[in-house]
Amino acid sequence: MKKGIHPNYKLGTISCACGSKFQTHTVVGDMKVEICSKCHPFFTGKQKLVDTAGRVEKFRKKYNR
Repeated sequence: MKKGIHPNYKLGTISCACGSKFQTHTVVGDMKVEICSKCHPFFTGKQKLVDTAGRVEKFRKKYNR
């Protein structure tokens, strides 16, 4: 492998909006995410609407007849 062309690979902490935190190796460093595997409906089996800036209510208001 060539030297000097690869990014710096370091340990970073991933923080979710639900409060879950875990560490992984990344080139970005620390990150904040909205949904992780502990709160995502696919992994938990629960239906949960994540309303970002009122988009769900806006959609319901627009198409409610």
